[in-house]
Amino acid sequence: MASELPGAVAGSRNQDIAEYALRLGDDALILCQRLCAWVTNAPTIEEDLALSNIALDLLGHARTLLSLSGRSDGTDRGDDDLAYRRTEREFRNALLLELPGGDFAVTIARQLAYTHYMSLLYAELAASADEGLASFASRAVKEAEYHRLHASQWTVRLGLGTEESRRRMQEGLEHIWPYAAELFEADDLTARLDTDGTAVAPARLRAAWRREVGEILTEAGLTVPTPSWQATGGRSGLHTEAFAPLLAEFQSVFRQYPGGVW
Repeated sequence: MASELPGAVAGSRNQDIAEYALRLGDDALILCQRLCAWVTNAPTIEEDLALSNIALDLLGHARTLLSLSGRSDGTDRGDDDLAYRRTEREFRNALLLELPGGDFAVTIARQLAYTHYMSLLYAELAASADEGLASFASRAVKEAEYHRLHASQWTVRLGLGTEESRRRMQEGLEHIWPYAAELFEADDLTARLDTDGTAVAPARLRAAWRREVGEILTEAGLTVPTPSWQATGGRSGLHTEAFAPLLAEFQSVFRQYPGGVW
């Protein structure tokens, strides 16, 4: 489609696609890193493997999206370049994904919020006018569905478990919910790409997300939080205090041995 547009218009659209793919890729990459912290620390061996597999799926999503971003912006940067050679302010992930995992219930609360959003997003993005985004979303939506089911089942299990598990799950939701709103923020980039059928304006997904998540929380006997504030800034490169240590750990080997190969 881009080749059918006048040069300047096609160039601007490609830059938009690059920025959009970067946002989605950074979301997947940073959550992958957070979930990896549960390896050998999850409450059961089965859950240890489940979170590891989800993290591996997210890494695959990140690699595809970051590579697409590098091709679209004309720099031909690869996924490793974008993962390891950027500074903190150059990452565009939503703040929700960089929060420390903390209690297992906090991780499940975040998974509930993000996976329902991701599943809805990828289902619509599979019909994107951009071949690269559509191809990616058509494959990723199947994995996103598994991630959504995993988070929903754990939410119900903790909500209907013991008094202690219910208390901690509710506290996890209260902690996470102010950050979930950023996933649905509207801006000029997503408005432009939504208008031409390339991407999905995230605000269009919010009603369905509220309904789906609300049904899970009702089944779990939990209360939908009503936060008085909402986080913002991640899409502009403004991050929480927790992000710099996460990034330092993630990039430490590359920075210690730049250019190193096996």
